[in-house]
Amino acid sequence: MDEFAGKNILVLGGSRGIGAAIVRRFAQGGARPAFTYAGSHEAAQALSGQTGAEAIRADSAARDALIEVVASRGALDILVINAGVLVMGDPLTLDPDDVDRMIDINVRAPYHAAVEAGRRMNDNGRIIVIGSVNGDRMPFAGGAAYALTKSAMQGMVRGLARDFGDRGITVNSIQPGPTDSEMNPADGPMAGVMHSFMAIKRHARAGEVAELAAFIAGPHGAMITGSLQTIDGGMGA
Repeated sequence: MDEFAGKNILVLGGSRGIGAAIVRRFAQGGARPAFTYAGSHEAAQALSGQTGAEAIRADSAARDALIEVVASRGALDILVINAGVLVMGDPLTLDPDDVDRMIDINVRAPYHAAVEAGRRMNDNGRIIVIGSVNGDRMPFAGGAAYALTKSAMQGMVRGLARDFGDRGITVNSIQPGPTDSEMNPADGPMAGVMHSFMAIKRHARAGEVAELAAFIAGPHGAMITGSLQTIDGGMGA
């Protein structure tokens, strides 16, 4: 496959889980993508060695540094914003600093990164944000702050789709449900509860989400914009 050969691609948060699967999928499609990582140095170096992708250390909570990374890539063809954190618990006892950092990474960073990419992105480019089905539905207690951040992404992609549409640039959100990763393992303590809400009672595989990202980023995705592409095994049905 060479559908992404020669494309200038940046994945924010690409060293593990869904992000790493997306990096691998673009590399399989002939690209040499770049990706950022924060704390997973060994995983990032391993992925870089396996795929030829460039690993860039960057904290998505540091707005100006993140903007500089995006700007340094020049005219992107594809930007995937995957970096995110999960903070859950009783809102009366959650640490406000932890909640604010989650908002910085899950909301402010995607907005500023997408806008910076849009300044010089090639016509007919792609911006993809990895959101969550929890932007639509929060079926258990303790997820208010997290759901807030993912709902915010819904408004952002709809608005930016209109802002960038005259250049053929598409802006979409992929909304996974439970997906097997270090953050949410398929054999974790909450798996049974999550599966009880699902029509297909298993975690998704990261590669399944990556295939959806590749479709949206590819030539067949040219008329998909401002959309919320849910891949959740029916959790939000």
